[in-house]
Amino acid sequence: MAKQPADLPIMTGAQALVTSLERCGVEVAFGIPGGAILPAYDPLFDSSIRHILVRHEQGAGHAAEGYAVATGRVGVCIATSGPGATNLVTPLADANLDSVPMVAITGQINSALIGTDGFQEADIRGITMPVTKHNFLVKRTEDIPEAIKAAFHIASTGRPGPVLVDIAKDALSGSAPFDYDDELLLPGYKPNTQPHIRQVKEAAKLICESKRPVLYIGGGVLKARAWQELADLVDLADIPVVTTLMARGAFPDDHPLHMGMPGMHGSVSAVGALQKSDLLIAVGTRFDDRVTGRLDSFAPDAKVIHADIDPAEIGKNRAVDVPVVGDAKVFLNGLIEALRNEKIPDFQTWSGYLKGLKERYPVGWTESSDGRLTPQQVIKRIGEIAGPDAIFATGVGQHQMWSAHFLPFAKPGKWLTSGGAGTMGYCVPAAMGAKVGAPDKVVWGIDGDGCFQMTNQELVTCALNNIPIKIAIINNNALGMVRQWQTLFYSGRYSNTDLETDTVPNFPLLAEAMGCVGLRATSPDEVDDVINQAMAINDRPVVVEFVCSKDAMVWPMVAAGTSNDDIKIARDMAPAWEEEVL
Repeated sequence: MAKQPADLPIMTGAQALVTSLERCGVEVAFGIPGGAILPAYDPLFDSSIRHILVRHEQGAGHAAEGYAVATGRVGVCIATSGPGATNLVTPLADANLDSVPMVAITGQINSALIGTDGFQEADIRGITMPVTKHNFLVKRTEDIPEAIKAAFHIASTGRPGPVLVDIAKDALSGSAPFDYDDELLLPGYKPNTQPHIRQVKEAAKLICESKRPVLYIGGGVLKARAWQELADLVDLADIPVVTTLMARGAFPDDHPLHMGMPGMHGSVSAVGALQKSDLLIAVGTRFDDRVTGRLDSFAPDAKVIHADIDPAEIGKNRAVDVPVVGDAKVFLNGLIEALRNEKIPDFQTWSGYLKGLKERYPVGWTESSDGRLTPQQVIKRIGEIAGPDAIFATGVGQHQMWSAHFLPFAKPGKWLTSGGAGTMGYCVPAAMGAKVGAPDKVVWGIDGDGCFQMTNQELVTCALNNIPIKIAIINNNALGMVRQWQTLFYSGRYSNTDLETDTVPNFPLLAEAMGCVGLRATSPDEVDDVINQAMAINDRPVVVEFVCSKDAMVWPMVAAGTSNDDIKIARDMAPAWEEEVL
């Protein structure tokens, strides 16, 4: 029998919010209180939820992302109205593009004042509508539990993503019966996780008719936790694999059939695998422009199987021969079963060609000519010393691309980066969130000197809350990726990209001022020593500055708007593609 209102406990909206969060299994929330959200912070004081007081709302959002990626659970952040809420826009947009499950709770001014330009009012629902999976404006106390339940359900099912719940202050302050057990009614929301068996069989048939198939694997495979199914499919069919920036770790780098990361700064073997293929088996990926290059020249001879849980992605950028809507794990399992009933061709000639590309054009580097550290070698040593069980977060720029190539990607779920939005400042708070979610893991953030100066204040949060992350600053005294483009496309006219961070700020001293240990390496013989020192310190955050060459570049490279066929392995060097693959 359904509970009657008389049988339900009376709670304030703030109590209902906190109780609903507890019922949803929330253990940690990152946030900052303010006027409109203040009523919620009173019951939060007595809650089982661990609240981590950040230094900036953007840090709260990225920390919630890092927590979500590291744990597979929904990350939670809290902010007040107006500027507090608008400071969450960047992490919400970031989570939306990278399919990260996150719930943002924001306070709003009293419902009677909404639309009057009241103090600290912002139409955060309207502002974030394009960058969230869904959002709510709650004006009535009795609607809070249902909105929270729905938010967590939407964020964590189908294609994961961020959901914002904006709650008027009078709804938080008012009282109503607390009714959490009502059935969740979302008639317009029915994500399809089960691929149509006919489409799966068609995919298997197309694979068996191909000569040069490639598994083009995106971050959706990690979201679906489908790495074992991917490995089983490769074992069965011997099909080469490429993993996008967001899918690093979904398939081990040391596997002979893994050709690496494709895209603008992808390996020659991965880019070549896509360009020369006659069949793309795209799973959990969205044919992003950074992977395809000039779209009309991308994989020109390839038919396409596209499997994704989001039907809006299928056919959006590239025409598809076999569309499959469903969960990546279910699809891969079904494809394995379908292929067991087919005669799978021998793809050794094709994979041998790609292995040859991989051997001839390995991703490497040249030593710096100015006596400073080579950033690629520094990142490689961090990965080797920290080991494959460590979690790595990065900022965005050159160091992100070097990290994607030179860190040890042997296991899934160890890689946090901002892909679709390319958000500078992601590293430090995301690493913080990951460490909160996985306290027993070593967490390294690899950041640039530009990115680090955007959100480094969250190291204070880490120091005060016993979150001992380790941050490596690849300091090349410049906005490195922009400088690289200026070198290549703007005749070396370095307009506003020199940061001159040799002297200001002094990163080790800044770290010490924020309650961390600050270290620095300026020569190759110091690199291992400072990394090992950082590894040995586990009671405080550690920041290690590596003073690196300003002119190091990320290669290979496909210039924006050009064809993947125009990939360069150095400034004036292109690989010698073989015209006849088979």
